[in-house]
Amino acid sequence: MMIAISIFLLVVVIGMGALLNANLAHHKSANLRSVLDNLSFTMEDMANNLRTGYSYHCINDTSGFSDLVIPSDGNCWGIAFEYQDGNSSDPTDQWVYYVDGDGKLMKTTEAPYNSLTIPNKYYQLTPNEVTLFGETSFIISGTQPNDDRQPYVIIRLVGNIKTPRGGTTPFSLQTSVTQRFVDVP
Repeated sequence: MMIAISIFLLVVVIGMGALLNANLAHHKSANLRSVLDNLSFTMEDMANNLRTGYSYHCINDTSGFSDLVIPSDGNCWGIAFEYQDGNSSDPTDQWVYYVDGDGKLMKTTEAPYNSLTIPNKYYQLTPNEVTLFGETSFIISGTQPNDDRQPYVIIRLVGNIKTPRGGTTPFSLQTSVTQRFVDVP
């Protein structure tokens, strides 16, 4: 009888350990899925806004946005553009997406000129668990004057997701966007 009870208890302890590990793996998976769903939603929202926007500009310096007058092609850490309902004659009527120094994706819909230091105008789009790396970029093409290509943007988000127990999980998301308004001569 004692041997049977001992074997039964051993099986129950091993079974409970396996059940607890499965439960922990499920919670970790659910948390990662939630963060990735948020990132996917953010990327889809950016893509929709860029698709209906126009006049894309590359942002490459952190001192301000004074170079937004001339469209530019290339690999950028941020992008500015005119929103679909914006006033194209107003140079301060631009939307901006950029990656800040802490690896967070930020957005503003207000005048960006030299206002990086005004925190209430910029909104964090990525969750606090996410840190973006230097490989995160906006690749812009087809925005030069007299260019025969439709404006095109590739958004690439690369980073880590912090797990509640202190671990990290790497991720990489990418999408491409073509301006809806025909801009080819």
